[in-house]
Amino acid sequence: MAEEYDLIILGGGTGGYVAAIRATQLGLKTAIVEKGKVGGTCLHKGCIPSKALLRSAEVFATAKRSEEFGITTGEVSINFSKVQERKERIVEQLHKGVQHLMKQGKVHVYEGTGRILGPSIFSPMPGTISVEMNDGSENAMLIPKNVIVATGSRPRTLPGLEADGEIVLTSDEALAMDKLPESIIIVGGGVIGIEWASMLSDFGTEVTVIEYADRIIPTEDKEISKEMQRLMKKKGVKIVTGAKVLPETLQKAGGIAISAEIKGGQKEFQADNLLVSVGRLANVEGIGLENTDIQVVNGVIAVNEFYQTKESHIYAIGDCIGGLQLAHVASHEGITAVEHIAGRNPSPIDYSLVSKCIYSSPEAASVGMTEDEARDKGFNVKTGKFSFRAIGKALVFGETDGFVKIVADKDTDDLLGVHMIGPHVTDMITEAGLARVLDATPWEIARTIHPHPTLSEAIGEAALAVDGRAIHS
Repeated sequence: MAEEYDLIILGGGTGGYVAAIRATQLGLKTAIVEKGKVGGTCLHKGCIPSKALLRSAEVFATAKRSEEFGITTGEVSINFSKVQERKERIVEQLHKGVQHLMKQGKVHVYEGTGRILGPSIFSPMPGTISVEMNDGSENAMLIPKNVIVATGSRPRTLPGLEADGEIVLTSDEALAMDKLPESIIIVGGGVIGIEWASMLSDFGTEVTVIEYADRIIPTEDKEISKEMQRLMKKKGVKIVTGAKVLPETLQKAGGIAISAEIKGGQKEFQADNLLVSVGRLANVEGIGLENTDIQVVNGVIAVNEFYQTKESHIYAIGDCIGGLQLAHVASHEGITAVEHIAGRNPSPIDYSLVSKCIYSSPEAASVGMTEDEARDKGFNVKTGKFSFRAIGKALVFGETDGFVKIVADKDTDDLLGVHMIGPHVTDMITEAGLARVLDATPWEIARTIHPHPTLSEAIGEAALAVDGRAIHS
């Protein structure tokens, strides 16, 4: 017998389960169809496990320099199985938390693979969901008034560089490594590639990053990219930019060898493993989109500002629609979609107000336009920059590399963008995000008294520096 719902969500990742919670708050009878575990990629194969490993790498790197803090220890070593056990404990604790939220909110969770059906005896419109249950039981038939597709994404590979789980890896396989490689080549110097480069280097692995663009983390401000490259090299990471990997040259024999086209010719690289980190692909196959009028454009589902597809009762959010593929973005897209379904007239998301974070060591974070983007859009730009070297709390932490940079409009004093690299900046960027939401000016940020000693003082000083008034520079 078919079960009827106000809302069915395909995918129980961050976007999906947050949407489900908001839907039940608004009184909608809601179900999630999830073929894996609720929590999705972020909890099980992305944000949380990778940050757990990054934290262990950070602790190891700090322990090795403990004498700088007056602490003498014996020889510091890594028990990588314990590192992995800690990661799994964190993931499991959070997984139980999400499961509790589903029960608390009375969200029905169907463990299986959902597929959208076309018009049928159950409904004259496409949208009925057939669920192939993981336990092999008879397919469940779910009849929703509305659907949200939140199927997420998976690591992108390159032809000829498909993951084999042993030598060639994506982030999925790398998270499950039972031992650390002595050396690794990372193809791709974007956010994920740099996080892995930082982590593995801190663990003691010899790391080489090969990036096709002319700089690493190419979507960030150029000064942030330059500083990140300097600090990655400082910790021993080899970085090759403007390089095109040649998959046809791949050799697996006692490790891996591969060549890349670089300026002036071709160069071979060798290592124990190769990690392919070249972005992610939306999961849009096998979910029945062909039974609807939903459009897939450039590999992602096309939606309007409220996340409706061409089928007005079917919405899509998160990685499967492209854009900013970030967990916090998926969550807010889910909330917006649900509130639109419930007739709450939500405001569309302004993606220029979304903060982005890189959890390497050092961390980087940004919100708004880079300096180049602002100039390209015709703004009369002024900037202010302040180094952590002049911040007392950074000296106390023993982490003085990096800076805060503010981009503003010289004509109106509007805040256009804030960019940070250094200690704990992923925790500090929200102040800049709030300033953007409130349309604050650098003068107003500077007028906010930042407590001393804190790392956040760098934000206040950078705001003063916009008009040449920094105190400690």
